[in-house]
Amino acid sequence: MTQEIIIAGFGGQGVLSMGKILAYAALMDDKEVTWMPSYGPEQRGGTANVTVILSDTTISSPVLDTYDIAVILNQQSLDKFESHVKPGGLLIYDPSGIHHRPTRTDITVVEVDAMTATIEMGNPKGYNMILLGALIQLRPMVDIDAVLRGLKKALPERHHHLIPANEAALRRGMELVK
Repeated sequence: MTQEIIIAGFGGQGVLSMGKILAYAALMDDKEVTWMPSYGPEQRGGTANVTVILSDTTISSPVLDTYDIAVILNQQSLDKFESHVKPGGLLIYDPSGIHHRPTRTDITVVEVDAMTATIEMGNPKGYNMILLGALIQLRPMVDIDAVLRGLKKALPERHHHLIPANEAALRRGMELVK
């Protein structure tokens, strides 16, 4: 099993964190992993994306041009990466950042209204966790226990008190796509 994933959006949306937590979760499940972030000099508001590859076998290169899965959080990222999803692949997107919906018919497209869910939960920092929950529900490449262990590894200890709120957001994302 190899999953080649791109997560893309604006800086500040938790794109890189989502990828890092997914990578740690895969490591916790004894998988081979690459995590390759890409972002501009802006800390917030600039474009950001991360490529994550999870595999049961050795990964030859972290550099990809096509992906099995794309998680898209804004229009610029949709414009750039929709055409790079492999036929038969999965594209997950949040409609709050999208003005022109995906048009491909040879991939599975799933809309996850994560922004509305974060507002309903009163947890704006849980946005990326809702999307990660949706991803692992749709493609169970790692289980939620591994994601929670990965979250604990990725978060600085001073933020471990946020793990229950993040778990709730993960589970909400899973529910949104059941």
